Amino acid sequence: MPDLGLLFDVDGPLASPDSRTVAVPSILTDLVTLARGGVPIAFITGRSDVFIRSQVVEPLFATGLADALRQGGAGMFAVFEKGGAWAEITPEGMPEATVDESVAFPDDVVRGIEALVADGFADTMFFDDTKRAMISIEARTDVDRAAYHAAQGPFEAAAFDLIAGRGLGIRMGDELRPDADGAVSFRVEPTIISTDIESITLDKDRGAERALAYFASFGDLPTRWRTVGDSRSDYLMADHLHTEGYDVAHVDVRPSDGVLERPYPIVTVGDLIHDEAGAAFLAHWVEELGLAR
Repeated sequence: MPDLGLLFDVDGPLASPDSRTVAVPSILTDLVTLARGGVPIAFITGRSDVFIRSQVVEPLFATGLADALRQGGAGMFAVFEKGGAWAEITPEGMPEATVDESVAFPDDVVRGIEALVADGFADTMFFDDTKRAMISIEARTDVDRAAYHAAQGPFEAAAFDLIAGRGLGIRMGDELRPDADGAVSFRVEPTIISTDIESITLDKDRGAERALAYFASFGDLPTRWRTVGDSRSDYLMADHLHTEGYDVAHVDVRPSDGVLERPYPIVTVGDLIHDEAGAAFLAHWVEELGLAR
């Protein structure tokens, strides 16, 4: 087994932010090649298990992942909704996700946000009904990104007021609305293509911890890890690995948002961004490890 483990955000490094699909074919081929070579790989994403199954796992199996996992032996794992749900990926496929019900919203709040989108914002965004623990609203793929961003702020303000009005403690940026006990248990978290409304306990470091625990169940872990993401929150994957004493570097595929200062190396991929940078990163490690595609 190579002394290397990989943790990936999905939107950006692997799936195109525009098409929301794995649009660069070499990404699938090289993920399968690395799995065959024994590299443990985890997807740490805010996406739902439904999305990852259809847009990542099924295309990987069509590219030969089942045989690769049988030969490689290191395993593959997915953490959804920033730690709200998770599932192993085996040669037999990906089973039903395990869901942490303790971080989920009450159903009346979920239905309230769904109605808010339908009644006032459906021309630019849609309610993601595949989420199990968090609430997510996503930009429509047929809408200009600027139009979505113009509507995103007003939607988030309305959602913030709705949730606070239901008695839940919530944070949005610097604005806080504690619950009756003074607690703030949820937050509004925007991305370039969506808004996630989630428990404050959910984040990419929690997902990384979950993935490492899974891989550790099979034996000693690699000492060298690379994490790959396009958002500032994706650095939390590497933060967790660094805190645990691993040799880690983080690959930022959208450095224009600002490269964070960290006590471990931050890598950018020349002028490439998003999934083109992700594809180049994967190709580098296939070559570096001397693996045959």
